[in-house]
Amino acid sequence: MSRDVVVSVEGLTLELQGLQPALVEDVSFDVASGETVALIGESGCGKTVTAQAVLGLLPPQVRAASGRIVFQGTPLTRELAARLRGREIGAVFQNPMTSLDPTMKVGDQIAESRRVHLNESRRVARRHAVELLELVGVTEPQKRARQFPHQFSGGMQQRAMIAAAIACEPKLLIADEPTTALDVTVQAEILILLDRLKIEVGMGMLLVTHDLGVVAAAAARVAVMYAGHVVEQGRTEEIFENPAHPYTQGLLASVPADAEPRSRLRVIGGRVPSAGDFPVGCRFQTRCPHAEAACARGLVPVQALETTHEVRCILHEKSGAVNTHA
Repeated sequence: MSRDVVVSVEGLTLELQGLQPALVEDVSFDVASGETVALIGESGCGKTVTAQAVLGLLPPQVRAASGRIVFQGTPLTRELAARLRGREIGAVFQNPMTSLDPTMKVGDQIAESRRVHLNESRRVARRHAVELLELVGVTEPQKRARQFPHQFSGGMQQRAMIAAAIACEPKLLIADEPTTALDVTVQAEILILLDRLKIEVGMGMLLVTHDLGVVAAAAARVAVMYAGHVVEQGRTEEIFENPAHPYTQGLLASVPADAEPRSRLRVIGGRVPSAGDFPVGCRFQTRCPHAEAACARGLVPVQALETTHEVRCILHEKSGAVNTHA
């Protein structure tokens, strides 16, 4: 079955002014309509800056050195991204209190997007805002639309942010750690809500997270990032059942799902190197139990293990490179 690709990131390399090597190097993945693709990895792996590139919100000191982002068949420039944000591309962030304006009523904030992008009147936009609050599961939506963000609980604030993000029925939703600040019960409710809205609105979703439980519950495909490289990607079940990269294996082994009481938890030794300190070649080599001299020879090519499963590791070179970009 063919996939209706909404956004495609192709060989993207992002550089921080005056700093080498690149923050993000040769990153490629795509998101299709109706599917959720998760970008996972530890803090500092480049997930958020990659999402910022798709949104056209890179910090001034960061530039795209090579590669491209294609949105519905059109190369995405910073200027085009600015026009599409809020209309064709929506975004939900980790802490809704830093995104919601405390001086504006919630309904007005949701309505603003429809007034700006769809040229609706204040009255029509407010009516749609109430409908959107109801759609995302906010009780008494008419009353809630007239309230301010501080009158909402954390979970309700995140629902309001989601309502604002999907107000114009975007083709792509970028959700950057959307459940991290919420308790476990509310996390599950938000994930179920996002999955339902993805189908009802007909959008693709890029889910940025470090939480493997969230990935297992919500994503159809996974791209694993480490120190600015996508080291492995494939269908979620492939990654969880047959991880190929030592970093992915370490991440999954560190989950205490079947740990015995009082047993020692498994960890990945060391930490993600800081930007500017990335080693040449495989950036995981300083923490990898299988590292060898060849890991430091240069950018490791991507290998195809299966039609939908790729890995960037010399342990799998015999499988045949599909994307050298070196």
